[in-house]
Amino acid sequence: MSTTITVPPGLRNVVVTETTLGDVRGDEGFYHYRQYSAIDLAKSKTLEDVWYLMFEGRLPTDAERARFVAELAPLRVLPDEVRAVLPAIAAAGPTFNPLAGLRTALSLLAAVRALPPLWDVDPARRKADAMLVCAVTPTILAALYRLREGQQPLEPRADLTAAENWLYLVTGEEPTAVHTTAIEHYLVSTVDHGFNASTFTARVIASTGADVVSAVAGAIGAFSGPLHGGAPDRALASLDEIGTPDRIDAWVRAKVSAGDRIMGFGHAVYRTEDPRSLMLRDIARGIGGDLVDFATTVEQRIVDVLAELKPGRNLYANVEFYAGVVMELCGIPRAMFTPTFAVSRIIGWAANILEQSTDPKIIRPAASYVGPHPPTPIP
Repeated sequence: MSTTITVPPGLRNVVVTETTLGDVRGDEGFYHYRQYSAIDLAKSKTLEDVWYLMFEGRLPTDAERARFVAELAPLRVLPDEVRAVLPAIAAAGPTFNPLAGLRTALSLLAAVRALPPLWDVDPARRKADAMLVCAVTPTILAALYRLREGQQPLEPRADLTAAENWLYLVTGEEPTAVHTTAIEHYLVSTVDHGFNASTFTARVIASTGADVVSAVAGAIGAFSGPLHGGAPDRALASLDEIGTPDRIDAWVRAKVSAGDRIMGFGHAVYRTEDPRSLMLRDIARGIGGDLVDFATTVEQRIVDVLAELKPGRNLYANVEFYAGVVMELCGIPRAMFTPTFAVSRIIGWAANILEQSTDPKIIRPAASYVGPHPPTPIP
């Protein structure tokens, strides 16, 4: 007879597996990739370096980095079969939904490239498939955006880094060093972040032995929710709603009174300030401008008012608040805020998928039935 274990709602603080990829220590305001501080990596390494670290378990040498970058370049180019359907995907629906479009395009990519189930192939093939999906994702997302805007998609350039390519593919302009550095810091800092909803979803699907794209598509679906990855643009929209400093307090009190969530504040894990937010705030201040001045004023007043209205909750700005500010400063349109997050997080999903694929046991939890008492006679 099996024994069930009752766990907290949302699986909070429930350990479900072991990982070598990283962890979040919420009480300390610290998180890491492998053995390195994620924030230290963001401030000192490229996205390619951290991508290599997540896939290979170590930072690359100069020669390894050069080979890795050379390997990525052709993978960014879209197959003709996928390129042909992007206009229809981009035009679908009354509003632009880039993450839904990404799921559709990646599913076609899986068919075109005949990506096999993880269960059926060796680790080298799994890694190759994961590399392809991660490399082509920015190209797909940027192409969908430009098509929706009535512009022609751009081809990724082998002479640009991953961060530079993203800015170039979206904006159509070769980015400045300041903007590249800002976006690279952001991308590196959001590669992975513990067993969040989308990462856990990816691992559940990977545990079934499904192909890489199936696991990634599930993760994208979880990530698209406004309580997860879909908040950077909503956080910036809050600044628009507030408008001027004299409206901050009344706006916050009205939100709290109505029971509404204030996007960009609070975190499921951190009980201190979000280290990603602190880094992005410094980046925003380095760029400067009226938006930054207003955002920092709003942040402080919201924290103060929330401390008054919700004592003991320790509600601070999270990564989404300043992520929106930094992306706005770098010329990324608001429709592409969450896709920018996805461009980096897909690397973390893929690393988790590869790690999960080495475990032969399927993830199969139980649920506690609380409905009407069975068996009830059928009328």
